[in-house]
Amino acid sequence: MSGRVVAAGLGPAGPELLTAATAAAIERIPHRFLRTSRHHAAAAVPDAASFDHVYERCGTIGDVYAVIVDALVDAAAEHGEVLYLVPGSPAVAERTVELLRAWNPADVEVLPAVSFTDLAWDRLGVDPLREGVRLVDGRRFATEAAGERGPLLVAQCDSAMVLSEIKLAVDDLDGPLPGQVTVLQRLGLPEECITEVAWEDLDRVVEPDHLTSLWVPELAAPVGRELAAFAELVRTLRRRCPWDREQTHASLGGHLLEEAYETVEAIESGNLAHLREELGDLLFQVVFHATLGAEEGEFTLADVARGIHDKLVHRHPHVFGDVQAGTPGEVTANWDRIKQAEKGRSSVMEGIPAALPSLLYAAKVQRRAASVGFDWDSVEGPFVKVDEELAELRAEPSEEELGDLLFSVVNVARHLGLEPEAALRVATSKFCARFAGVEALAAERGLALSELDLAGLDRLWDEVKGAPT
Repeated sequence: MSGRVVAAGLGPAGPELLTAATAAAIERIPHRFLRTSRHHAAAAVPDAASFDHVYERCGTIGDVYAVIVDALVDAAAEHGEVLYLVPGSPAVAERTVELLRAWNPADVEVLPAVSFTDLAWDRLGVDPLREGVRLVDGRRFATEAAGERGPLLVAQCDSAMVLSEIKLAVDDLDGPLPGQVTVLQRLGLPEECITEVAWEDLDRVVEPDHLTSLWVPELAAPVGRELAAFAELVRTLRRRCPWDREQTHASLGGHLLEEAYETVEAIESGNLAHLREELGDLLFQVVFHATLGAEEGEFTLADVARGIHDKLVHRHPHVFGDVQAGTPGEVTANWDRIKQAEKGRSSVMEGIPAALPSLLYAAKVQRRAASVGFDWDSVEGPFVKVDEELAELRAEPSEEELGDLLFSVVNVARHLGLEPEAALRVATSKFCARFAGVEALAAERGLALSELDLAGLDRLWDEVKGAPT
């Protein structure tokens, strides 16, 4: 860019808040531009062209900013130096100035000015440094406020749509919603208005304009902040705890497996409080391994999260692309084909861990085969196969024939949409509970199980089985 753009601010209210530097620039530079003439200090800039017509012509605010910047660059090239005046301060929440600086910072001079934030801190009685306030653009609230807990001063709340999007973004967070929000409007002007509004009424009772901001003292605890605090805790344990200092990826392997099984047990119990606790234990293992990876200079927790994020996006082309997948089976088939291509494998069976529990191993092998069309059309095929394998086992009792029968049973489970590992675990737990009932009933009647014949044991079993639970 040849030429120079001087960006100055009109302040948050009337011309009485213009700085001496801005007034001097208005006096010195003849070619002047206003981002908008809808400002109480605009009258202090005679013979200035405004970009109000750009707002009316462009479809999005991003397009508005791009057109303004292009026009300023062209004007600077033509006149050598131009003055660009914006509401408030050019250094605070002014996207056009950001874009100008990104274009050619050497040819952009910014004159600091009084910002609407200065009036906001006064009206709210807040020291932003002490309180750790974050300034957020209302139009980009969903991304800029992600991971923030507050307090937040939200600017550019200039339409009902922006207020609605802010409200929806906060409603999606975990935890309680803000009770009240302070609406700041037209600060420093005679029609200044500061009101407290219930959060649920934010987009219903507020009539926003281009001088509307929000003060949100606190949001729900964000996931990002809690994970960061947890990761720091694990790093502290590594530094200070003798047990944690000694651990390696290998030594933690058994603990990871144990926590995974305990999490499955919590799922099967249906106790959500227990599940939350076990998921925390499992998360500790993940973060611990990531911490070790960071110490070794190999990977961080952020790398782990980014990796699985990108992998899931790539393997869900039916969600993030144009691939069609209307059933869970089609999703699984797509997944397996994509994974095979990613890994450069010649067979769909490559990469299945042989150390998996046997039922889970069989189910995974069958799903891989089904992903390329090697499968029964319905569950009737596996049912017939079970009958065949059972007959062969009766004819030839052997480990091989028993394995064939179990493999066929796993195929039935897959076609019924059931998990054989979970089903067998539930059946075994049910057996254990009923057997404990038989033991208790026998003890109550003074009977020794070892002295009962099979018929006697069956009678006790049937009593326990038929008892109400």
